[in-house]
Amino acid sequence: MIKLHVLASGSGGNAAIVENGRTGEGVLIDCGICKRDFFERAGEAGFDTAKLCAVLITHDHSDHTKGLGVVLRGLAKAGCVPEVLASRAVYAASRPVREAAESVGAPVVHFAGGDGLSVAGLTVRPFRTSHDAAESFGFRFDEETVEPCGEAEEGAPLGGDLDSLGYMTDTGVVTDEAWEALAGVRLLALECNHDARMLQTGPYPYVIKQRIASNVGHLSNDQSREALARLAHAGLRHAVAMHVSQENNTYRLPREVFEAALADDSGIRRFATEVSVAYQNRLVSI
Repeated sequence: MIKLHVLASGSGGNAAIVENGRTGEGVLIDCGICKRDFFERAGEAGFDTAKLCAVLITHDHSDHTKGLGVVLRGLAKAGCVPEVLASRAVYAASRPVREAAESVGAPVVHFAGGDGLSVAGLTVRPFRTSHDAAESFGFRFDEETVEPCGEAEEGAPLGGDLDSLGYMTDTGVVTDEAWEALAGVRLLALECNHDARMLQTGPYPYVIKQRIASNVGHLSNDQSREALARLAHAGLRHAVAMHVSQENNTYRLPREVFEAALADDSGIRRFATEVSVAYQNRLVSI
């Protein structure tokens, strides 16, 4: 029902589309990539960018916002002007987000943690994460109805089994709000940023290493394994490792720690959850 297209994930730039599989409408989470990569990877995913209803901003760091202006202007040329959703603090702190919205006259909606937003036939619940930004958020998406952004089509079916997706990157710890919001989802996108040993022995300056490993930095592989082990349940069908560091991690290690999180002490799988890893330079769809 709900689809996730990760266009890019990592310190070089982030963007993901959450698609309502019933209607084809979608929500873009962050836009830290160039216009070419956005349109090429959205097309590769089979997503019609004319059906993009909104852009959600997790926080104000440039790897999540730097491409928003060129992408919104490219969408506007095709007649699509999605609303921009950001917290007041993030909107005030991010000049790229403000200038991008203003450049196309996009409606701006401010949210706070715990709010319930309705967009693209989905209910979106922002929750606070712990990151060194003006504010930072993850999101839970729940299928709402099949009604599109405008008026409902006559005779359109409602209800049924409602789908859910949890999305969390850029946090040094799993907050209480995150535990609650991510519980019971069918799809889970969870940060798995760095290997602690690789970070400490790697080339980054000491102050950067301390920042990444802090409670307002990024989740390590070990933290992500523990989080997934706690959040795993029989209805979790897919987990994708997000924001993997190209300097302080490998793409193999997050897959291994996610697999370990889904196994019992004897190594036997507890749940039939599929595991994926998101990449910096290529599309991953789940």
